Amino acid sequence: MTTVKDTVHDHIEIDGVGAALLDTPAVQRLRHVKQLGTVQLVYPSANHTRFEHSLGVYHLARQALDHLGIEGQRADRIEAAAMLHDVGHGPFSHNLESLTHRRTGKYHDDVAELLDGGEVGTVLRDHGLDPGRVADVVAGEGTYAGLVSGELDVDRMDYLVRDAYHTGVPYGTIDTGRFVRELTFVDGDEIGGNGTDGDSSPTLVLDEGNVQTAESLLLARALMNPVVYTHHVARISKAMLRRAAADLLDATATTAAELRRMDDHDFLAAIRDRPATAELSRRYDERDLYKRAVWAEYDDVPDRVHDADHEAELSLEREISETAGVAREDVILDVPPEPSMRESTARVTVNGEVRRLERQSPLVSALRVAQRNQWRLGVYAPDSATDRVGRAAADVLGLDPDALVIEVQKAMPTTLDEF
Repeated sequence: MTTVKDTVHDHIEIDGVGAALLDTPAVQRLRHVKQLGTVQLVYPSANHTRFEHSLGVYHLARQALDHLGIEGQRADRIEAAAMLHDVGHGPFSHNLESLTHRRTGKYHDDVAELLDGGEVGTVLRDHGLDPGRVADVVAGEGTYAGLVSGELDVDRMDYLVRDAYHTGVPYGTIDTGRFVRELTFVDGDEIGGNGTDGDSSPTLVLDEGNVQTAESLLLARALMNPVVYTHHVARISKAMLRRAAADLLDATATTAAELRRMDDHDFLAAIRDRPATAELSRRYDERDLYKRAVWAEYDDVPDRVHDADHEAELSLEREISETAGVAREDVILDVPPEPSMRESTARVTVNGEVRRLERQSPLVSALRVAQRNQWRLGVYAPDSATDRVGRAAADVLGLDPDALVIEVQKAMPTTLDEF
């Protein structure tokens, strides 16, 4: 058994297949992938990694398995998936995932090939585990996979409290102990007669009397979103690194598959060494970031922009740069995905009946409105070009300059209470 001192969970005991996986290259690589990508440019102490997060997920998974009485090979499979659930992440975590997915067809939870080969595959087989079935759990498929990848998963529980701790932002604090104690599985035919969207497999739910427990997860995520996950400095720096990654792939022999297996240090070294990406790298290293030329609310953005695919966004960027009379590389259009709240589909037991949280909690609809109100479209440019780019972007995108959160005539500082 190995015992690790953790900032969030105190002492984490690791044994069995978890201990055997701990020192594999795939898991150790996560020491060099930041959990929050570029958020440390906003919160300097947010330097925690996917490695320590993986230990926390493993720890909570073991607690949940003990509480649920799940043992043997099934428990080993869940523990292995908890330890390995993030090995598919590329540099800066989710930041480059949209780019690598477009070019490889793989998201971070597509880990079958990573688990099947090398030391990880050997460890899993030595413990009587099929790497393919462990990969399925990471992807949220199979019996009891909801513990690791679902609406009430231990992954979510750990990253909220861990991110809150390392940023110093108190909003992500939830009672992980209560969550774990109140989890239970019910057969699909007990949930309205048809399980999860017609699936009769066991479904993870919170036991009777835990509507507020589930709401706390929603509330924590909703409060952390604008002040941490989508803070404008983090968004701008992430957008700059995505642009650098795309330029790296276009200008060099580096492939998206190779990029996906880099860690943060590998990626930063790669973009520093290439003329096509050196300026963006310098700006990131020196925190000389682009500024907001436009920062627009959801309802002020036309549907054609909301619905634009990647190629359409690139075309809009080019049109903005041409209209503004600036170089193409001086404009970055950042259109976030549509607001979503996966946690609202979590199930809770009320008066002996299993219900979706969104049906039971009036807080869900309020948080949906808040989430939509927090959404912002961004157009970023070097400080000297923000006025020209802002005016051009308002014209090209069909935005009303009077409705912008940041006026295109003059960029204004935004404080957190404006969210």
